Amino acid sequence: MNTKFHPYYAVIFTSKHSNTLEGYTEMAIQMEQLAKEQPGFLGMDSARNDIGITVSYWESLDSITQWKQHSDHLVAQRKSRNHWYSWYNVKICKVEREYEF
Repeated sequence: MNTKFHPYYAVIFTSKHSNTLEGYTEMAIQMEQLAKEQPGFLGMDSARNDIGITVSYWESLDSITQWKQHSDHLVAQRKSRNHWYSWYNVKICKVEREYEF
């Protein structure tokens, strides 16, 4: 991810799977590919053990809103609530600074 540093936004999605995961992997792959095509998308990091954490990075709050309201993403959200997740939490944060080693 290259932001040529300007402040940007991170959407932190933390979740626990339910016992029903049929179709989940396919949908997750489809949503990641679709997110990459959205205006304002900067990148994504993800890890999963007992709890999953996916952080997606966006140029603006407007780009996050547009992604949340995308028709295919709305279908995935509904299936997630009804089938794939027993719990989730979303946090939206502004990244003011970053560094790495």
